[in-house]
Amino acid sequence: MFYKIDFLYLCIEIIEYKQSYMTLQQMEYIVAVDKYRHFAKAAESCGVSQSTLSSLVQKLETELDVTIFDRNSHPVKPTAVGEEIIGRVKRVLFNAAQVKELVATRKGESVGNISLGIISTVAPYLLPKMFKYLSESHPDIHLHVEEARVSTLVSKLERGEIDIALMATPVNNSELLEIPIFQERLMAYVSPESSIHNDTVLQADLLPIDSVWVLREGYCPNRGVFPFCNNITGRHAIYEAGNVETLIKIVDENGGYAIIPELHVPLLRKCQQANVRIFASPEPSREIAFVVHRNFVRERLLNILADAIKAIIPATMLYQRIKKFPITM
Repeated sequence: MFYKIDFLYLCIEIIEYKQSYMTLQQMEYIVAVDKYRHFAKAAESCGVSQSTLSSLVQKLETELDVTIFDRNSHPVKPTAVGEEIIGRVKRVLFNAAQVKELVATRKGESVGNISLGIISTVAPYLLPKMFKYLSESHPDIHLHVEEARVSTLVSKLERGEIDIALMATPVNNSELLEIPIFQERLMAYVSPESSIHNDTVLQADLLPIDSVWVLREGYCPNRGVFPFCNNITGRHAIYEAGNVETLIKIVDENGGYAIIPELHVPLLRKCQQANVRIFASPEPSREIAFVVHRNFVRERLLNILADAIKAIIPATMLYQRIKKFPITM
């Protein structure tokens, strides 16, 4: 397998500002200061003294003839040009890390640390069993998971702050690659007081829009699937509910209905499962995929995570390609 690593881009990024020699160590230091907005905390996270970190950051500013951080601000914050430099430096560090990962992969070495981003409407069903699977089958993997919205995960992938995201797609971003893993049906959780509760099969395009409680980001990626996606004006509309369980409780207390993912149904109590309704064909669904930066090279890791998901998700939901073939980059 041939991996395309943009070495030229890496070199250009390092010398772009006045062709100064910027070390990876200095890059890590300014990223740490940006993260913690405090020199002492940044130094502690990097395992060096504050004076060492401060002097190297100041040396870099002198070489570049710019001020990266406003030290008069409390907490410390980047200047305008500092923001731009830090953004580029994060991409350089990402590419540098990819080179190391490429070598480790070729040598068959441990996959090590991995940062995974995941959306809240997937996390409850996968993470508990995924942690168990990895601890038993791949104890060499140190997994750090961050739960966030799709837009946040996309930004973090672009900046190299997370390695992989598991989210609903498409994201339509040329910098990112999408690897579909499974297709999940969407269902309705309907209050017994609702006018549609007696319907065993619902028509997605005929749902009432005045009594819906909805996670808009989770279920309206494609306009027109549900009528409320284009017209969330009813008094029951919720744009940013925290999770599916919240929606269930809101319906139980206030009536109406909510759209829930298929994987949530087994988590409901039996009395609640009686309130679940399916949709007529073609059933609304969402695609869940791994999303990575286009320069991502940790192929082995992706396949380990894919194996974990295959051990958790019903086979009927998995894409055929994932069932039969390993992921190749």
